[in-house]
Amino acid sequence: MTDPTPYNQVFEHTGWRKSSYSGVQSDCIEIADGLPALTPVRDSKNPHGPTLLFETSAWSTFVHGLKTGPIRPQNAR
Repeated sequence: MTDPTPYNQVFEHTGWRKSSYSGVQSDCIEIADGLPALTPVRDSKNPHGPTLLFETSAWSTFVHGLKTGPIRPQNAR
């Protein structure tokens, strides 16, 4: 039998934080800190909706790519 508890409830103890780029706009994401291997991400407009889970190393690489330049597919020239 599967546990019906939504992931968002499981991650509540970690403390969700809003993207620092969101400002006063409501179109942003929230990240849950405190998990060494995973980075949970959710839509701030829908905190009880789905949560995406990324390996922390993959999330760090993605954020670094956003900060340092355009993201292109690996086969793009």
